[in-house]
Amino acid sequence: MPPEVPFPVRSSSDAKAEPIPVRGSDSDSPDRRQFVLSSGVVLAGAAASWSPEKNGSEGGGPASGRDASSLSSFPRSRPPKRPRPAEKKLAVLTTIYHYLSHAYHIAGRFLDGYLRDDGYHFPSFGVASLYVEQVRKNDLSRELAQEHGFRLSPTIEDALTLGTGKLAVDGVLLIAEHGDYPYNAKGQKLYPRYDYFRQIVAVFEKSGRSVPVFCDKHLSYDRRQAAEMVMTARQMGFPLMAGSSLPVTWRRPELELPLGTGMKEALVASRGELEIYGIHALEALQCMVERRFRPVGKDGAVQGVRAVTCLQGDAVWQAAEEGRWSWELLEHALGRSLSRNAGDVRANCRRFPRPTTWGNFVPGPIAFLIEYADGLQATVLQLDGHVADETFAARLIQPPQIASCLFYLPPPPGAAFLEALTRHIERFLETGQPPYPVERTLLTGGILDYALESRVRRSARLETPDLRDIRYDPPADSGFMRGDYARPVQ
Repeated sequence: MPPEVPFPVRSSSDAKAEPIPVRGSDSDSPDRRQFVLSSGVVLAGAAASWSPEKNGSEGGGPASGRDASSLSSFPRSRPPKRPRPAEKKLAVLTTIYHYLSHAYHIAGRFLDGYLRDDGYHFPSFGVASLYVEQVRKNDLSRELAQEHGFRLSPTIEDALTLGTGKLAVDGVLLIAEHGDYPYNAKGQKLYPRYDYFRQIVAVFEKSGRSVPVFCDKHLSYDRRQAAEMVMTARQMGFPLMAGSSLPVTWRRPELELPLGTGMKEALVASRGELEIYGIHALEALQCMVERRFRPVGKDGAVQGVRAVTCLQGDAVWQAAEEGRWSWELLEHALGRSLSRNAGDVRANCRRFPRPTTWGNFVPGPIAFLIEYADGLQATVLQLDGHVADETFAARLIQPPQIASCLFYLPPPPGAAFLEALTRHIERFLETGQPPYPVERTLLTGGILDYALESRVRRSARLETPDLRDIRYDPPADSGFMRGDYARPVQ
């Protein structure tokens, strides 16, 4: 095998220190609107008219981490409260809010702050309102609203207007992940991201102004809806950010491919429920292979894809024998895995049992074969039973070597990879500039939609004319986390 490409990396020691449900069903849950209105949190003259002045010490401010951490000697166990009220108001729209949900991790950092290298940090945006579509026994929204003084909204419009009839917040988080929603014939969970987005746009249109919007993970399960979302944001002129935490989490080693790095082929080894984790794997792939281009100007580089094929079962291994994907690249990718099983990958994948928590089980292995418009061949392998993490490998043109890395995800309950994403969301809300173009997620979501369609069409090779001309320039810096999440007490 060729040696690993010697790109500069820094060791961590050098761093500064379900059965398929029907949407909305839950026999144990009260009606969400009734719950909100009877919760005692939305009160005229109190949280119903949230303001930094009325939010007292529970507000959020741009105080430096050092100022905040000076209020507590134990930021890892008993962190400080916000020293000053929030400067700006944030509306959070989510399908569900329970312990360890995406909303819990992302919105929670805006509520409670988080530890950074320069001390304990609070975003300048504070949660002013929270809309939760599905309320269960384990819902945390009532408790958190009482603790932090934000508004529990019965509708998306109310969350954005704070009951004033016009847009009254400075940013929007759209987090439609987790909850009881049906699957379609392609195995896509029908999360209402597009529906939420249209309601956000309706408030913008009615108010005559807009604010930045972040959409967690892919824009929509439907590539046509996703394209409409991007076009609407462009036409109305509001900033839109979307995507997975994989591109911005830690990498081992800290591999940053220079812009303009030529590649012959690339591969990501991954795992998990097909659609829900498929988007993570594709985002991990795209954030690496996009760097084969240098910035070209106004229209951006042609990052598009001309065809996608999804293989399943023994057809995956047969494709490798035919040279359609590389065993050698897989070996390099697996060389970075922290979860790699002993034994033969083919046997391990065959013996993998259905997890009880998966709403949609597709027996593996699975391969997405992706043909890029410029000739790059890429593969995503979902290898449940053999790995439980995401790794990358690519065969480079110059120098003719193989580069590889692990996308390291610190485990729950902290799930710090979502803290890494929150850092970028925070900066996006403050500046209106996404850390990477939303077209990246438009592309990855489109590839996923085609791949799932290919699988139900007996692994047909599907040409992708609507993805072929997607253009954007990669960011100068990938924005992934450097160093370690652990911060020993000094």
